[in-house]
Amino acid sequence: MPIGNKNKAIAGLGSHHIAVQTRDWDASLKFYIDVMGMEKVVEFGPPERKIVLLDIGDGSHMELFEPTEESPEANDEPDHDPITHIAFSTTDIESAIARIREAGMEITREITTLDLGHLNVTIAFFIGPNKEVIEFFQVNN
Repeated sequence: MPIGNKNKAIAGLGSHHIAVQTRDWDASLKFYIDVMGMEKVVEFGPPERKIVLLDIGDGSHMELFEPTEESPEANDEPDHDPITHIAFSTTDIESAIARIREAGMEITREITTLDLGHLNVTIAFFIGPNKEVIEFFQVNN
């Protein structure tokens, strides 16, 4: 079924991108491109604030914003304001979390399988380069 066919209220509704205010521009680009395997679609914005749109791999995107003087400073705690976490789907959570571990990222919840009644899933959480909380989400057959 093509994307958007299930929603009868808004034609073609789907997820296009997740926007993240980076705390460290270079570390964010390196992580999302080199570790997570996303591809740069376009870089744009005024000279004082670069913005990059990355292809996640399934037709949806992540948009990263270069920090400005007004951007919040990074701190030691994961940043939960206002987003609690970002979830990326995967079909091989073991390999995905191994890659994250090899990159030196902090794993905050190890691989866990949950039975949600009509849905059996395997999840894991880690902290991204901007202190964002990221989840891998695998739907099991």
